[in-house]
Amino acid sequence: MSTLEIKDLHASVSTDDGPKPILRGVDLTVKAGETHAIMGPNGSGKSTLAYAIAGHPKYEITSGEVLLDGENVLDMSVDERARAGLFLAMQYPVEVPGVSMANFLRSAATAIRGEAPKLRTWVKEVKGAMSDLGISEEFADRSVNEGFSGGEKKRHEVLQLALLNPKIAILDETDSGLDVDALRVVSEGVNRFRSPENGILLITHYTRILQHITPDFVHVFAGGRVVESGGPELADDLEKNGYERFVAAAAS
Repeated sequence: MSTLEIKDLHASVSTDDGPKPILRGVDLTVKAGETHAIMGPNGSGKSTLAYAIAGHPKYEITSGEVLLDGENVLDMSVDERARAGLFLAMQYPVEVPGVSMANFLRSAATAIRGEAPKLRTWVKEVKGAMSDLGISEEFADRSVNEGFSGGEKKRHEVLQLALLNPKIAILDETDSGLDVDALRVVSEGVNRFRSPENGILLITHYTRILQHITPDFVHVFAGGRVVESGGPELADDLEKNGYERFVAAAAS
């Protein structure tokens, strides 16, 4: 059973005025079979947490550990973290002109699996996953995310999730910019991924995606750390009462 353990994590972001502390002692454990939702206001550090775990060079870890099955991923390069079983679905997926989705997906799968998928099996696997997400087969020949709508980009993030099958998936505001239909399709894709073998860390501002993906645990993020944890009912409380009391407590 895979486990992601975040222990007293502190991180800063590079700015023109020097390093700015963002994460201020994050403690969180995500086990396979569990879905954790992190909710919090803008600027609380939720996305910083996601990028720090994934290894974005803009963020400097100043102290703490991030362990995946006992191994400190902070000692790994970005590609090593992916091969170890971490996956990040980005809030703003980047465009990669000149690289087709088909080539990108097969190259990624080869790197993660350690060998190239057999072509006939792979084509069937990709077509099935694309069909599940309502993605037209013509997108396989298009450059990665180039000219895609926001909803199309998010569907392709979930397509990668399905094909790469990581141990722990970090989904950074996957619901951002989605209309009602796209939200339903993306949520169904995440629910298909959920299994006793995989853990999910779902970062979001709003409860609307949690109407489709029921979390096992909800954590309130404020002031760069987790300030409250509970079950799905905590999300309902946040929807009703907002974050103000948690932000005030984190600042005190």
